[in-house]
Amino acid sequence: MSKLFQPISLGNLTLANRIIIAPMCQYSSDNGKATSWHHAHLGQLSFSGAGLLILEATTVEAVGGISPQDLGLWDDETEAAMKELVTSIRDNSDIPLGLQLGHAGRKASCHVPWKGGKQLTREEGGWQTIAPSAIPFADTDAAPEAISLERIAELKAAYVESAKRADRLGFDLLELHGAHGYLLHQFLSPLSNQRTDNYGGSLENRMRLLLEIYQEIRQAFSADKPIGVRISATDWVEGGWDLEQSVVLAKELEKLGCSYIHVSSGGLSPQQKISIGRITKCRLPSESSRKSARR
Repeated sequence: MSKLFQPISLGNLTLANRIIIAPMCQYSSDNGKATSWHHAHLGQLSFSGAGLLILEATTVEAVGGISPQDLGLWDDETEAAMKELVTSIRDNSDIPLGLQLGHAGRKASCHVPWKGGKQLTREEGGWQTIAPSAIPFADTDAAPEAISLERIAELKAAYVESAKRADRLGFDLLELHGAHGYLLHQFLSPLSNQRTDNYGGSLENRMRLLLEIYQEIRQAFSADKPIGVRISATDWVEGGWDLEQSVVLAKELEKLGCSYIHVSSGGLSPQQKISIGRITKCRLPSESSRKSARR
């Protein structure tokens, strides 16, 4: 039998096979609350036979969504709607369920993709975004507010609260979103993080917030349930986040008991230049990088 169809364990969670449905934003919530679209979409996926279904990026704050239509888990109303969704899936399928928690940072407050995906103006219902430094994603975007230490403390508390809610709802797994140019990725990359305090500058400092949040949600989520982290392995921009730094981060997460690393790439800068080969080829890290990450 192909390894693809053999069981695999993520921490204490054993999956029937190695096919995992990754988080995919639907931009279809009602002020953060799951809707009938989520019931239909995720209900269908729950019958796919995959080993794990991870729900889309779910914001920990009302102002943390990519768009106003992003799924959320930050208060009793969003939790109640999520409970209905989870119950509906569980009533009809035994597929393990994961939830990805995130915050869009400077890439928040945008139109949904089918309306262009550009940043919303205040007149359109947009809001002030936050980031490690006051550097916008695109030249046409309003500058984000450089997040204060007090605001960082609030942000960490929001992640913890969402993790507790996810645990109550019975999710089997959590995934921390540190990829695609969203807030935690913004802290990792020197292109977007030009802070001079303990959260900026050195690689150790730029990794600090993600590692702190991982540790805090690890304490808030049941100890027997796995937590993974999604990262972009490279920004595809010179001087940005890259594979070598990703290996260092992976090693630090392993020390903290992280169950897996979900590897993607890009999303931090409009200047990214992704080399595209033939679709029959798969771009993998070098053998030396893979061996280094395993040490």
